[in-house]
Amino acid sequence: MSDTRITSPTEAAVAATVPQPAPHPALSPLGLFTVLTGAALPMVDFFIVNVALPAIDHDLHAGPALLEMVVGGYGVAYAVLLVLGGRLGDMVGRRRLFLWGTAAFGVTSVACGLAPGAWELVVARMAQGAASALMLPQVLATIQATTSGAARARALSFYSGTAGVSATVGQVLGGVLVAADVAGSGWRSIFLVNAPVAAVALILAGRAVPETRSARPTRVDGLGTVLLSLSLVSLLVPLTEGRATGWPVWAWVLLAVFPFAAVAFAVTERRLERSGGEGRAPLVPPSLLRVRSVRTGLAVLVPFSLGWGGFMFVLAVVLQEGLRLGPLAAGLSLVPMCVTFFAGSLAGPRLFSRYGRRAVTAGALVQGAGLLAVAAAFYRGWDAADLWGPCVALAVQGLGQGLLLPLTLRTVLSEVPVAQAGVGSGVMVTTQQSFMALGVATLGSLFLSLSDAVGMRDALAVTLGVQLVTVVATVLLTLRLPRTND
Repeated sequence: MSDTRITSPTEAAVAATVPQPAPHPALSPLGLFTVLTGAALPMVDFFIVNVALPAIDHDLHAGPALLEMVVGGYGVAYAVLLVLGGRLGDMVGRRRLFLWGTAAFGVTSVACGLAPGAWELVVARMAQGAASALMLPQVLATIQATTSGAARARALSFYSGTAGVSATVGQVLGGVLVAADVAGSGWRSIFLVNAPVAAVALILAGRAVPETRSARPTRVDGLGTVLLSLSLVSLLVPLTEGRATGWPVWAWVLLAVFPFAAVAFAVTERRLERSGGEGRAPLVPPSLLRVRSVRTGLAVLVPFSLGWGGFMFVLAVVLQEGLRLGPLAAGLSLVPMCVTFFAGSLAGPRLFSRYGRRAVTAGALVQGAGLLAVAAAFYRGWDAADLWGPCVALAVQGLGQGLLLPLTLRTVLSEVPVAQAGVGSGVMVTTQQSFMALGVATLGSLFLSLSDAVGMRDALAVTLGVQLVTVVATVLLTLRLPRTND
């Protein structure tokens, strides 16, 4: 991928909205390692709790509704504030926001680990999600602002590999820590382990990460922030909690609010960008979404994230409650998937340089083949409790995802102007995290509802069949990506 170039009239209009800043100091290998460590923390924590849910339920007597809030509360707070976090980084400095977010993440992780009850854990998880939203957008924005050419391509590949591997690493690490029961801490260690990692990241960031910001920062779009938050909350909260709470009236009221909030947000952002905003820029500039690489890349990311988030949640339930594996065995069974995902993410850039978008389509097809193999392995070998078949199938699926996700993330950012790196990163990660949370809510609820009626094996088969539809959509949407990023 070459340096950022704006060639189309739409892209030129986007670039004109914010002046291009002076060159920033290059990001050193240590600086890249530091920001990638920061990126891994919130991603790992999105998934690490999955294998610990039975232990949390046993210890805190949480019940289904609160357990879903432990997972969903983090995801909702994370998704709602990501774009704002990216905009604030553009304004006040990306390293500064990274430091603030990392420190807050460490503190809130300790609060999760020390939570005396289920409600306290839910509140701490929401605060942890908010801290993640301050930290994560600065990673991609810093990479965009401090690298170019081949160095940027490598950095984005490492970021994308980190993003994908974190899902499986989270559940592996969660299983290992819960089983190890360090100093009798049980599930609490999955949160407490974040504190020393965050402390190291803080020290390294102060030394190795250069400060970057937009050349002409604008004021926060307060109304846009409120409307985007309302849109995401009114959609994600009822879908996350509705089934567990018996679909009360408030859930239906929030769902009814969603389309009005979403339309109001779109209209507000369009008007603000057209008017110039008197020193304010829209939270999500509509012109940014008209850039082809952004539009087509996000379209691929939507069905992929929806299926991926739901799959990882359902898989954790199946391994522990269906096959009766302990947290350690459940976590270790995902190691092959983790290894092949990382291998695919490293091979992806070379394949893309040779085959263009066909490499992304191939990744989606391999993912679909792996998903079919996973469904067959679980369905045929359910009573035998033999994990060899599912592990091989998961490895195939991980390879496909490792080819698909990094190249898609790279495509989204390939034509985003450096001055809009923060908001571009925020929009991309918000899309990813929102639909991952939506996948947990929809596919997870479908699976749990069917489990009560037809049994876990048949419920898994139906749920994976629904996910296969998202894979087919992903394959078709990859055909609309730019042929190359050169």
